Amino acid sequence: MTKTLIVTGGAGFIGSNFVLMLAEQRPEWNIVNLDALTYAGNLENLTAVEDKEGYTFVHGDITKPLDVERAFDEASKLGGSVSVIHFAAESHVDRSIVSGLPFVETNVCGTQVLLDVSRARGVERFVHVSTDEVYGSLGATGFFTEETPLQPNSPYAASKTASDLMVRAAIETHKFPALITRCSNNYGPYQFPEKLIPLMIANAQEDKPLPIYGDGMNIRDWLYVRDHCEAILRVFEAGKLGDVYNIGGNNEYPNIEIVKRILAGVGKPESLITYVEDRKGHDRRYAIDAQKIKDELGWEPRFTFEEALPLTIAWYQSQDTWLQRVRSGAYREYYAAQYG
Repeated sequence: MTKTLIVTGGAGFIGSNFVLMLAEQRPEWNIVNLDALTYAGNLENLTAVEDKEGYTFVHGDITKPLDVERAFDEASKLGGSVSVIHFAAESHVDRSIVSGLPFVETNVCGTQVLLDVSRARGVERFVHVSTDEVYGSLGATGFFTEETPLQPNSPYAASKTASDLMVRAAIETHKFPALITRCSNNYGPYQFPEKLIPLMIANAQEDKPLPIYGDGMNIRDWLYVRDHCEAILRVFEAGKLGDVYNIGGNNEYPNIEIVKRILAGVGKPESLITYVEDRKGHDRRYAIDAQKIKDELGWEPRFTFEEALPLTIAWYQSQDTWLQRVRSGAYREYYAAQYG
């Protein structure tokens, strides 16, 4: 049976990687990409699929019911069962510290609009893509499981927690066919260069200072974006409705270690490292227990950090034009040129 997926935020970092993977692994499926094209949405990421039969781009905002309805109308034209993979979100912690309101509007209100329209349209499945930041911060030991209490510490994390709970409410109140995934820190191709790894690669290549918050010993579990995308597909196809699945990379490193590895990978000196005042409310450590998805769905990451970080560095080094266009804002002209 034909499947049609509405992918929200499909022009963003993880969303565009997911769309590209889907075109490879499930070429018979239809894809409707709903994206507002805010600063982190880049249609140039998707030039490989924009002419693919069964792929449709809808320029729209998940906070606007009419935009979401348009995406569903396009999905209906393509035929088959309709499901949603929900990536669209404001996602940068630093921006949320400056102003939390855009995060509430997109992540909370937008998710509720999407849930309402999806429920009215009778979607087959709905995967809500969330983050391990909803769990808060860990000490030196222990791991986040699906039963860990939600204790967000930044406005971004609080907005994602609220959206998780709106999805849970739809599941419990309306028997809505949803699943929730919570991932650790992603890295890989097409990531907007405000996040740690692409920012450090870009700055190092230009011999600019590499700003490190605090003492650099904040620890994250790093997940290669392709592994994350494959895990989401697995949850979509085989996950138990109503359940939460943690997705981790089994790669815990302090930020300073990441930066030193990047400098070694691009052949630049550690003297470029510059320590700056720590981020407000900076969680000390995240670590994911992904045993459930391994036991129930047979997924585990294919890439180690030692394998995927060099792949990521090489990608950015080979995509200097992409990087410069993103950093200058020129990539935002693509929509007007391509779609009129």
